[in-house]
Amino acid sequence: MAPKQQRIQVAKADPRRPQAKGYVSSAYNTLTSPENASVVRSIAVFGAAVAFFSSSWSEFLLPPL
Repeated sequence: MAPKQQRIQVAKADPRRPQAKGYVSSAYNTLTSPENASVVRSIAVFGAAVAFFSSSWSEFLLPPL
């Protein structure tokens, strides 16, 4: 005797439920949220300082010989 076929019914998306966000928009919303502002700002300042000290502009900080 052959097994009975099962039908799988796919539920339609609920129009009231918001769509899932993508990775980029989720990361952007996380970085721009007010509760993360101090952390994002401090990481940006640290990155700017590292970029400045690794460039030739940092030679202006050396005393003249």
